[in-house]
Amino acid sequence: MDYLLHGGIPKNQLLLLTGTAGTGKTILCCQYLYTGAKKHGESGVYLTFEESPEYIKENMNAFGWDVEALEKEGLFTFLRYDPYKIEDILEVLESTIKEKNASRVVIDSVSALGIHIKDNEELRRMIFNISLTLRKLNCTAIMVSEIVHGQPGLSRYGVEEFVSDSVVAMYYERLQSTFSRSIQVWKLRGSTHSEKLHPYDISRRGIVVSSQEEAFVKRR
Repeated sequence: MDYLLHGGIPKNQLLLLTGTAGTGKTILCCQYLYTGAKKHGESGVYLTFEESPEYIKENMNAFGWDVEALEKEGLFTFLRYDPYKIEDILEVLESTIKEKNASRVVIDSVSALGIHIKDNEELRRMIFNISLTLRKLNCTAIMVSEIVHGQPGLSRYGVEEFVSDSVVAMYYERLQSTFSRSIQVWKLRGSTHSEKLHPYDISRRGIVVSSQEEAFVKRR
């Protein structure tokens, strides 16, 4: 990924990670926070609206990522929030980031908000306010959304890519009798990046991108 991003996600940016189901978005987010904490000593906060922290931890342990040890060191923090009680989420998120001095943050996912916030204007306002909160705290953040099969655009609600500095899309497409995964950097504000579609695998080590190879997908 660092090769595709020509050095990694620019510091203090908000990156939209979007993709179809089964692409491994949550795995990549966990890998991003774990690597930051384990290798660089950077504290991370994982805000989840869908999966429980226990379930995410189980998945991380399957890759050999001992997240509980990092939690004890204060380098990894889970926030599980009920989308039905969204009113004070920005205050809770901001206070947690400040308390943990977090430099890496994951929001997984804004797509879950739309299930409970039916008014489109209110939903867009919430997504926009989340982006503003992350920007003022000077952290590097990944916000997860979904690409809906059969619908145009890079996100479920069509606003996420416009409030983000950068966009990375993950695909899981059928090619004849097999399925293949590929990833592409759509935009990276303030930096150059690979403009090609690259294949990747979900291995025992997590997401492994074949940065020197080019992928092909079936166009609808």
